[in-house]
Parts: sequence; structure tokens; C-alpha cells
Amino acid sequence: MRKVLALTMAAAMVAGMLGGCGSAAAPAADAAPAATEAADTTEAIPAADTAPAADTADAGGFDWKKFDGEEITVLFSEHTYADAVEEKLGEFTEKTGIKVNYSSMPEGNYFEKLNVELSSHSGSIDVFMTGAYQSWEYATAGNLEPLENYIGTDLTSPDWNYDDFIPGVINALKWDCVPGHQVGSGSQWALPMGWEVNILTYNKKILGANGIEPPKTAEELLEASKALKEFDGSGSYGLAVRGLPDWGTIHPAYMSLYSTWGAKDFEIEDGKLVSKVNSPEAVAMTEYWVDLVKNGGAPQWATYGWEMCGADLGAGKAAMMWDADRGGYTQNTPGSSNEAGNMAFGMVPYPESAGKTAADMKSNLWVWSMAMNADSAKKDAAWYFMQYFTSPEFMLWSGVEKACTDTPRTSVLNSQEYKDSVADAEGYYEAFSTVSQNASIFFTAQPYFTETTTEWAKTLQDLVTTNKYSSVQEAMDELKITMDELVSDLEVE
Repeated sequence: MRKVLALTMAAAMVAGMLGGCGSAAAPAADAAPAATEAADTTEAIPAADTAPAADTADAGGFDWKKFDGEEITVLFSEHTYADAVEEKLGEFTEKTGIKVNYSSMPEGNYFEKLNVELSSHSGSIDVFMTGAYQSWEYATAGNLEPLENYIGTDLTSPDWNYDDFIPGVINALKWDCVPGHQVGSGSQWALPMGWEVNILTYNKKILGANGIEPPKTAEELLEASKALKEFDGSGSYGLAVRGLPDWGTIHPAYMSLYSTWGAKDFEIEDGKLVSKVNSPEAVAMTEYWVDLVKNGGAPQWATYGWEMCGADLGAGKAAMMWDADRGGYTQNTPGSSNEAGNMAFGMVPYPESAGKTAADMKSNLWVWSMAMNADSAKKDAAWYFMQYFTSPEFMLWSGVEKACTDTPRTSVLNSQEYKDSVADAEGYYEAFSTVSQNASIFFTAQPYFTETTTEWAKTLQDLVTTNKYSSVQEAMDELKITMDELVSDLEVE
């Protein structure tokens, strides 16, 4: 419990309370499909698994006005996805008669505010924005309403189409609340608003001027990043990646390459979670990463979050960036940055030295989602809000008209309107749709996610910026001990 209280005070994400899920038990949904190999050519993304319950609604049994006159409260983090929702609130109220008290705030303040509201169990918020990692903590704390109570019932429009969600995205928001069990089975805790794969964005003008081909392998990326150090004088550099001492440094590029390399964060042994960060694969990958950051990264890497990475890319200070696809895409739209129009997009670099090929590419996911407060007194009206703003119609509009490019719906991703809307971003659709086929959450689901990844990021900082350790192996051996202690009170069924 001391861990949980410390995390709640220190982190911008709620800490999970241990034990089973706090909400009423619900039947397990189908497991996520096995990841498929990344294709050499773009293919249509398959539809998601069958919904947790069969769709029993019919055209005559669903009424958008059923909760006319009710009022709900919604709290979101400021984001393009949230902006699109806000723009359509009037249309939602006109269609349903449900009044929405809506507010949003910057991400830095958002989770702190949300954690206070949820921990009070007052039901002051009905719907809120979250991510898959946070849902592991919120679900175990009893803050989330399981959505299979609504999907496929007469409270769901027959046009909503659960099966249209991209499998890896919708399954990322399912979990059975057992520490160590993978996402993809159990209750549906949230619905995706948008998601991000972590791919390479590069400035084709800068690479061309320096005679460098866009890198495809990890080895080519390292060589290019080193060659581009100070390509435009002091402060310019090859590759922008995150370096802050928090979970955000681990989950995008680092975890994508870590998984592509074949490494794991935890495994279950004798009923306990056991850290594997000092495995041969993990150590080899981290040795590579330290070399990459030291000799090809930003001089002030340890202060970099996603904002600084994107800003340097857009300013032409960084030649490449490995982060969320949206980070590069938004720097490339007309008028958005000095280098707008010069960006192109590539896949996940894979390590040939570790015997990997393009078929082994893996991208760790981030999923911005909306969830229902288990303490809400307006759950039915809240569900109407959630399905309206995750519908195929809304997501086609937001994906095409509002630059919510990371659509979680198959029908939108495969539509000509969507393809046309991103056509000016060279390589974007190919990279996003190809990597999407083998993207997932590669972290082991457990309530101490924030603490373990923060310690991980601190170890990376020490390896890059200090002489604390004699080798990467020593650092990862010590990190393993720390991570094992952090999860030592978790029992795995």
C-alpha cells in the first residue's frame, strides 16, 4: 500500500490497488489474435474479434432519445481527439437530448485531477479519457465500468459495429486483471479514440543533402544518426528520442526495438512476476540504445519528452525522430513547422545483427481511450456518449476532416477518403497500415507499471549521462533486482 500511496502522490497516473477487479465480474471476451508478420505490401486490416456479447439490438429496439433530458459530466485531456469530440457536442445533444458538461485540460494536469476525482468514488465524472496502461491501474482499483454490460445490448445502435475496430487496438483495452496476464482477454475497460504506432520519421531534405539513404535496419539507423551529428552546426543531431526519467521514455521507440530484438520485461515463474531486463537480448538491445543516444541523439536528451522531439524535428534541428507517428505527421502539415513538407515516414528499424528481418518488426502501442466511471450514476447516458463518439461515422469525419489520423476503425483506415487525406505525407499510410498489423502492447500488464518503467528510464539516464555502472550488464542486473522487489507482492494465478 505504501507503493500505491507514493505513486499516487508522485506520478501523473493513478496507482492500482491490488486484488481482483473492483467492478462486477463479467464474462471474458475472446483473446486477442496472434500477431501476424508485417507484410511487405500494404493490405487491408482485418476486423476485430467478435464482441463480448452477441449484438442483439435491432433497428426497432434502439432509441437515441431514450435518455432525453439527462445530464453527464465528461473530463478529457487536451488533444486533437478531444477537440474533435468537443466540436460535435452540440450535434450529440440535438440527437440524444443528453446535456454534456465538458471540460479538458493539459495532460500534465489532467491525470492529477482525474486521480483525485476517481479516488473519491463520488461519481463526479461519468466519462473520462485514459490509456491502456492506466486502465490496468484503474481497473484493479475498481474505477472502471466493464463495457460488455452495454456492447451488444438494446442500448447499442445496430450501426455501431464493434467488429469494425482494428483487433490490436480494441484488444489492447481488454484485461482480466490478473497481474502478468497479457492484454486481449477479460473485460472491455475502454473504447479507443485513437492510437499511435511508433515509427521512424525522417527529413528527406536533410538526409538527401548529406547523401544518406533512409535507414531500414537498426544498424543503418545507428550509422546514419552518428553521421548526422552536428550536420548543421552545434546542437543539430541525427535522431530525436525521449529521455525523461519516466514511463514515457520506455514505451515508444525503446520498447518497440526491445520487443523486435526479442526481449521481454517480465515472465511468470512459480506464480510470481520475474523481471527479464537483464536477459542477453535485453542487454544487447540496451547496449545498442546507449550507443545510439550518446553518439546520435540530442545533447540534452535526458530532458526530452515527445514535445521536444517533435519541436526539434520541425525546426530542422533533428534529422530524424523515432516516436509516435502523429508526432511526425503533425510537424509535416502545411504551416505547422519550418520543415513542413520535408518529412517522410519509414517502418520500425530491425536489428540484422540479432538475426531479425522486416517480418520481426514490432511497434509498441499507445491508445488514447474513453472509459466509464464505475461510480457514475448516469451509466446509460454515458454509454450513449461513448458509442456516439466512437462510431464509424464520427471516426470517418474526425479522421479525414480533423486530422485524427490514427483511426482505430478498419472501415476508416481502408476508405478512399482516409487514404486521400494522408496522401501528401510520403510513406505515412504504408508505414502506419503495415506496422499496425504487428503492433500491440508488449509490456506485461500489472498495476506497478508506472513505478517499474520509471526505474527503467532512470537506469537508461544513468547509462547515458553518468559513469555509475561499469557495463550495461551491471546496470540491468541491478534494475532487475529493483523491478522484482517492486512487484514482489503480486500473486499470479
